[in-house]
Parts: sequence; structure tokens; C-alpha cells
Amino acid sequence: MIKTLVFDFGNVFLNLDIDGALQKALGKFKLKEFPEEMTAINCLYEQGLISTDEFIEFYTDNFNTLSKEEIIDTWNFMLKDFPSHRLDFLKEIKASSKYKLILLSNTNELHINWVKENISFFDDFKNCFDEFYLSHEIQLRKPNADIYEFVLKENNIKAEDTLFIDDKKENTEAASKIGFHVWNIDETLEDVVNLFTIKKELF
Repeated sequence: MIKTLVFDFGNVFLNLDIDGALQKALGKFKLKEFPEEMTAINCLYEQGLISTDEFIEFYTDNFNTLSKEEIIDTWNFMLKDFPSHRLDFLKEIKASSKYKLILLSNTNELHINWVKENISFFDDFKNCFDEFYLSHEIQLRKPNADIYEFVLKENNIKAEDTLFIDDKKENTEAASKIGFHVWNIDETLEDVVNLFTIKKELF
């Protein structure tokens, strides 16, 4: 029986345009592909191992024709809208008191600051969760096994009683290996509000 629901944030609740953001960044930085160093810096930032100032400094040093504001705008381009019906769905689950609710998101300070400034009901959203884990705050990152083990230990829960919902296959595969039930949601075809229909065999 499922007792805990662990949700990703991007492309589960908050719509993202990842492909559009990648194309914008390649154009802005005048690159054909992203060098390994840039990918590594992005991962370090997402894991909270470098500060926002250090992250921006890397980009201003390497792309000195771009302003700090242009870099931040390019970085935040992927962040889109948060349909309010998903908040309503989450509130219904919270009100039922049937499940422990956990958010587990790979994100960073610039992105979460954008969300706080642009999603008017962010506080209501956050308050629906029993625990709210952001990778840059806990310095752990999906799909590394240690982040899933952290969630289990911190909440004294069992993987076999937990459903993890994420849009990235590598993340759900990693969680599945530890014993979580998973839903690798396809954001182009599925909506998290249909959770109890799509994964009805678990409930």
C-alpha cells in the first residue's frame, strides 16, 4: 500500500521548456554544443556546491560580451507556467490526510527565486508538503542513489510504500533500483492530476 508520494517539481507541477532553453542558450553563447566544463558547473550549482555569485562569475568570465542580467534571463528561460488545477489537486490530497507528501527537486537558487517571484501561490504549494527538498539546499542530486536513501532515512519510510513521480527516466530508474514504485510521467501526454487513474493499480 502506498503511504508516501514523492513528487518532482519541474514538468510535474511547473511547466518547463527545456528544448527551447537549450536552443536559446546555444544561440546566446554562440555554441554548437555545451562543453563538459559548462555542464559540470551547472551540476555543481544545482547541487549547491558553488554559490550563485560563483556560477554567474563563471559565465561572465567565459562570455564577457553578456551582462549578468542576460545570463540570468537565459538560465531562467526554461521556467514557464504553473497551472492552478495542479495546485487544487495537491490540496485535495493534502486534505485527505492519506499520504505523506514530499517534494524532491533538482533545482538551484536562481530558479527557485524566479518561482517565488512569478508564481503567486508558491507558498500555498510549498505548504502542502510535509517535506520540501531542493537539491541545492540538501547538496544531493538526482539520479544519485544517495538522494533517495536520504529521503527514506530522514522520513523513516520504506521504498516499497512510496511512489516517486518524475519526468526524467534516469531519475525514476534510479529510484526503482532502490525499491520505489515509480511513475515516469510524460509531460507531453500526461498530467499529474490523473495520478490515481494512471497508477490506479497502486491504490
